[in-house]
Amino acid sequence: MSNLPAPIPQDGSDQKDSRVASGSLPQTAQRSHGKPNSAKVPLYMQTNGSKVLVRRPKRKDDGALKSLTRWFVNNQIGLSCNLVALLFLTHSMPRARDYTSKFFTLSYYNPATEKYFLGSDDWYLIAFFIVVLTGLRAGIMEYALAPFARASGVHKKKDIVRFSEQGWLLVYYSFFWPLGVYIYRTSTYYLSLHDLWKEWPNREMDGLMKAYTLAQLSFYLQLLIVINIEERRKDHWQMFSHHIVTSTLIYAAYREGHTRVGNLILVLMDVVDIFLPFAKCLKYLGYKTICDVMFAVFMVTWFIARHIFFPMAIYSVWAHTLLYMNGCFYGRDLDGPHPPPANDTWLYIARPLWDTDAPVCFNHNFRNGFFGMLFFLQILTVMWFYLIIRVAIKVVKGGGAEDTRSDDEADELDDQDEYVYEEAQPLEEEVGADEIDLKSWERRAARGKRSTTTATGVSLPGHSDRKELLGRIGCEKQVD
Repeated sequence: MSNLPAPIPQDGSDQKDSRVASGSLPQTAQRSHGKPNSAKVPLYMQTNGSKVLVRRPKRKDDGALKSLTRWFVNNQIGLSCNLVALLFLTHSMPRARDYTSKFFTLSYYNPATEKYFLGSDDWYLIAFFIVVLTGLRAGIMEYALAPFARASGVHKKKDIVRFSEQGWLLVYYSFFWPLGVYIYRTSTYYLSLHDLWKEWPNREMDGLMKAYTLAQLSFYLQLLIVINIEERRKDHWQMFSHHIVTSTLIYAAYREGHTRVGNLILVLMDVVDIFLPFAKCLKYLGYKTICDVMFAVFMVTWFIARHIFFPMAIYSVWAHTLLYMNGCFYGRDLDGPHPPPANDTWLYIARPLWDTDAPVCFNHNFRNGFFGMLFFLQILTVMWFYLIIRVAIKVVKGGGAEDTRSDDEADELDDQDEYVYEEAQPLEEEVGADEIDLKSWERRAARGKRSTTTATGVSLPGHSDRKELLGRIGCEKQVD
């Protein structure tokens, strides 16, 4: 079929097209069901003057905020490098070092115990980590992973972006999961659910545990920024909820003195995030068989870590916590236990999240809230595992392992999409039927027909038909 625009009736029978001919045009037109090529709107509209209105899809979220996020996405590397360079330049000034050093050093060191406490100054380091992770992610994706994908035969822009995103996750988790395992393996609570809760509240920690926890918190906060400024995926709200819950749990565990169980949960969650990105990278590179094998390893790892060991940790929250933790402790010296304040129903539990000097408390209310958030996280993992099983069934039936959770929302047609028309200079001028050299056009069409038939073996009929030609350019009524 030809891609020429539909004819504009000359008899005024169509009110909409007669408005077009007079220069009064609707600004938008609803997209029809089906593929974009089946949209029931013309590619352009002719005005009375020497200009035409060219159709383009309308962006629903055009505006200042979208332009700002698009600018941020396109300038992540430069923005991050400039901020880090400005910070170190400022740090070179002696008077500023008391302030700038908070951005890249651990705060609240206690020489007596050789451990670190916590406080509001930790947010300086979190902000620094977010900026560094943003720059590292964009830099590694653009200058390492994307060129590697192109060199490996990946040519589609969408696939290169997906490969780069999954490659970055593989790089990140390949570093932080072994680090988390090392911390867990060398701890006093290794393979003991009861020891997770003993010696609470342990609000002081060694430097490695503090840096690990703050870096993980920064990573999930940075993910919250990324998923809201980049193209949204099908599972946007599930991922958004997951990152909110995970960030809240890490922060609450850090502030309330539960870094032990926080370390365990991160180890259980992060292990599967090594195998899934690896499998996806293999898929984009075309290694289908190895991808399917790695996907099977990912499924087994997911089930063991998130549906056996993680529920055991959730059970321990419900069954073991009140055996070792109850009451409130005051001050950095952790004087207690004392009964919880009688006049603060729930607020005393949350106050340590923003007030370092507030009493740290644990009772059945805190346990129920902690248990509820972990259980919600488990529900999300069950939903995702259902989708994973669907992919596994597809593989067994002969298809390839393909994760459908993270496609762009833009990849699916939205029936409510609209078109707008922009003014543009026409490439050709409108002429009457008498001015057309039909004989010359037919000779060119015949040569084109012979060339097309020879090259492709396919003939496009009708192009030498004079009546059809006149109909296509809007002159059908004049031809008998």
